[in-house]
Amino acid sequence: MPKSVMWFRRDLRLADNEALCAASALGEVVPLFVLDPKFLATSGAPRLAFLFRSLRSLNEQLGGSLVVRTGNPVDVVAQVARESGAQSVAFAKDFAPYGMHRDALVVSALTELGIAAKQVGSAYAVEPGSVRKADGTPYAVFTPFSKIWMQIGWPAPFATPRVSWSGAPAIATEPIPSDPPCAAQLPEASEEAAWNTWEEFRATGLDTYNDNRNNPDIAGTSTLSPYLRFGLIHPRSLLAELNETKAHAVYRSELGWREFYADVLFHQPRTMRENLQRKMDAIKLDTDQRAHDRFALWCAGQTGYPIVDAGMKQLVATGWMHNRVRMIVASFLVKDLHLPWQWGAKFFMQHLVDGDIASNQHGWQWTAGTGTDASPYFRIFNPISQGIKFDPQGNYVRHWIPELRDLPNDEVHEPWTAGLLNPYLEPIVDHAVERTESLLRYKQLSVS
Repeated sequence: MPKSVMWFRRDLRLADNEALCAASALGEVVPLFVLDPKFLATSGAPRLAFLFRSLRSLNEQLGGSLVVRTGNPVDVVAQVARESGAQSVAFAKDFAPYGMHRDALVVSALTELGIAAKQVGSAYAVEPGSVRKADGTPYAVFTPFSKIWMQIGWPAPFATPRVSWSGAPAIATEPIPSDPPCAAQLPEASEEAAWNTWEEFRATGLDTYNDNRNNPDIAGTSTLSPYLRFGLIHPRSLLAELNETKAHAVYRSELGWREFYADVLFHQPRTMRENLQRKMDAIKLDTDQRAHDRFALWCAGQTGYPIVDAGMKQLVATGWMHNRVRMIVASFLVKDLHLPWQWGAKFFMQHLVDGDIASNQHGWQWTAGTGTDASPYFRIFNPISQGIKFDPQGNYVRHWIPELRDLPNDEVHEPWTAGLLNPYLEPIVDHAVERTESLLRYKQLSVS
């Protein structure tokens, strides 16, 4: 019987997996996952732990047939295909800079061996590069992008195929690594857990998503980002279950943001490290020793601003942070502390279980005013008013900062107003002063 290798990557699932459907249509399937040393070296403990747990779950679904190898995918994929006698290798397309370069080399290596490479599907409902203006150029702002993204649309979810697995132990495999030391309390990592999370949100939070998604003190978001990051569920599966109500439309839009940022990175791979808006390269940033000292306090959740510190403590403790709080802590770093957004983006990627290079880097740039925001300069989040608005009872900050549990609601977001009874840290900067400084720096940039 003909054989095909299914090279799993960011699609650690059996349902709605287009590449797996293509592989299974050809005969027996050899399931393969390659532990790329580059990924292992650049991923924080939460992401690695979640990955390894996801692989264990996938292997259980496959009856123990998953082949795991460590090494350069360019060598490993060809080697496993040759060892198994496979006629083809199926895998989803990757649109990130490193992934596209790697895949081109893999295809070349397979072609030399006379083995077909079938790149089918992707981690997105609409593949990056598909949404363009009438003149063929890409969009740099989300709203017009989203309109065309919706017009292009996506197919219905793919049915789970019946597969004849032909992998381990007949084909040599390595043990899935043990979890690295990880203090974060991670969610369960499995395809079943992804669907359970979605079904719970669909039943209890989806219809009020537009009202509650910005409030970190309540369970108003889906928390599906880790599952989407590793492909334990596909966005197409979620989109298929949405209707045209406002709440569902807002959730659809949030999935669209993920696809927009992937599209931006596809067209502008340099933005993984550099400003999308080149003019922002000239803005004055602080990088001296005082800047590094302030950065350390930000990382530790010791800025004296409760909503900022609560967010940082949540990140380190769980590998995840509420999206509204991500924007608040990012704004504080770049517009109150005047530090490079790259510092914060790197820290996030070290600690986020859902760390995705496109969403992370461009989310940071949106807040910093260096990326896709159409009017970035004057959006400077006030950490006090943001806390009051989105955590009005102080439940979120009290949860992560026990010192504040006894303060009344009108003091919990600015505990220094308690005077001599202030149970918390003094703010490391005065927001009003730093807001003025930020606006001055933007003004200097615009007139230079």
